Amino acid sequence: MEKKLEGLLAKLYRNNHLKKLELLYLLEKITYLKADLLFAYARKTRVKTYQRRVYLRALVEFSNHCRNNCWYCGLRRENKKVERYRLLPEAILSCCASAYQAGYRTVVLQSGEDKFYTAAVLADLIQAIKKECPGMAVTLSIGEAPREKYYRLYRAGADRFLLRHETVSADLYERYHPGMSYRRRLQCLKELKGIGYQTGAGFIVGLPGQTDEVLAEERLFLKEFDPEMVGIGPFIPHPETPLGNSPAGSVEKTLILLALIRLLLPEVLLPVTTAVNTLDRYGWEKGLAAGANVIMPVVSPAACRRKYEIYKNKAGVDYAALPELKRRVEKAGFELDMSRGDSYKRLQPAERSGWGRIGAG
Repeated sequence: MEKKLEGLLAKLYRNNHLKKLELLYLLEKITYLKADLLFAYARKTRVKTYQRRVYLRALVEFSNHCRNNCWYCGLRRENKKVERYRLLPEAILSCCASAYQAGYRTVVLQSGEDKFYTAAVLADLIQAIKKECPGMAVTLSIGEAPREKYYRLYRAGADRFLLRHETVSADLYERYHPGMSYRRRLQCLKELKGIGYQTGAGFIVGLPGQTDEVLAEERLFLKEFDPEMVGIGPFIPHPETPLGNSPAGSVEKTLILLALIRLLLPEVLLPVTTAVNTLDRYGWEKGLAAGANVIMPVVSPAACRRKYEIYKNKAGVDYAALPELKRRVEKAGFELDMSRGDSYKRLQPAERSGWGRIGAG
């Protein structure tokens, strides 16, 4: 590896910051086969804060109805070949209770933007989850909504909110999200953070038209916004979308970007997304080795899992497969942590004091 590259990686490891041109240089020069130093720095950075913990989140995909028409998503409203479904609140609560009994202490409620679930319906559901599953954190991933709805759900007990900005390029965003506004997307993220949610952002890797310069700007946006969570994953084309014939994003590029995010945001919660594990059978292991520390197994009813078709052939694991998941995580050199797994920067000093119990060697 050339000296300039080594120097920039060492600087990023020390300072958790680089200028745009420096980040662009890294993106242009680093290849997966020559990224060992980058991944080593990312692992060291993750160990400083989270040791070898890998947090699990139980993912409930409760509706595949969506009012939007995004060019890359199989749930887009104009896709007539999707078998639509909605889970009633009682069924969602049942999924959460089953996950709780299995040991999960965070549930992620995810759906398309579906107006069927009003603020009142979701607020009642969140309160029921909190009563039925004491100590369980509730994460929402339901898209854009008025601030009043976000606030009501937060007051009902929701802890976190995932809202990927998808791309930092306003031109790409509005090209692939007809009828939607990039400015509105960013406003939603700011509102969520201002309300008090642990807030997650993120983007698609390999979206057609994306350049290394755009990816460098992604890094700077995330550094400035400073979210508690970042979710990124490779673009996977769906045949019933306008981008159905486009090439898929690169898993290797995604892993490099995961490592760079870990170095820029040392305390961030960083999932290995399902898309990575879909394109690569060892996606979880490779993502953890690149600095990620969260996995989100799907616990929706089996009959619904294939219907939540953002892309085809989605990989998924349910809570019944925990022994296999545990085996894979431990074989990769990490330890499962079934706790709430809050962002390190949200923990109180007394909570941080017990962080060293899981070995950091």
